[in-house]
Amino acid sequence: MKLRAPMPSLDGAKWLKGRGWTNDMLTGKPTFIHFWSVSCNLCKHGLDAINHLADQYAGDLNIIAVHMPRTEEDVIVDNVKKVVKYYDMLQPIVIDNEFLITDRFNNRYVPSYYLFDDKGLLRHYQAGGSGLRILEKRIERVVHEHKGMV
Repeated sequence: MKLRAPMPSLDGAKWLKGRGWTNDMLTGKPTFIHFWSVSCNLCKHGLDAINHLADQYAGDLNIIAVHMPRTEEDVIVDNVKKVVKYYDMLQPIVIDNEFLITDRFNNRYVPSYYLFDDKGLLRHYQAGGSGLRILEKRIERVVHEHKGMV
């Protein structure tokens, strides 16, 4: 995806947690979408930090987790549920076993992080284990822009 591209649709996949968010429901405040997989250790190491972001920016930032399977075991919903419970993931979670959302984002990696502004335009993309640290400053900037603090 190119910077300033509109957020692809989140329709069509199964929502494990959340109410089946649509793009219309997400506009009005920044949105952080992360792709992860239960077979990805780097992804699991980042889940606590994402929970911290959810606490830090509660009410100011939408956070959506997209589970993108990489192995046959990853498509088993009970395996996803176990990791979600263990890491106390509170954000909405969509299971993308058919790669509907993954393909719309043209995403190929986990972990991958997408940050959209309050108009639904891509402001930053990062992949890999260190991607979350890099994104934290970008999230702060986009949230502050939304709140008129910049």
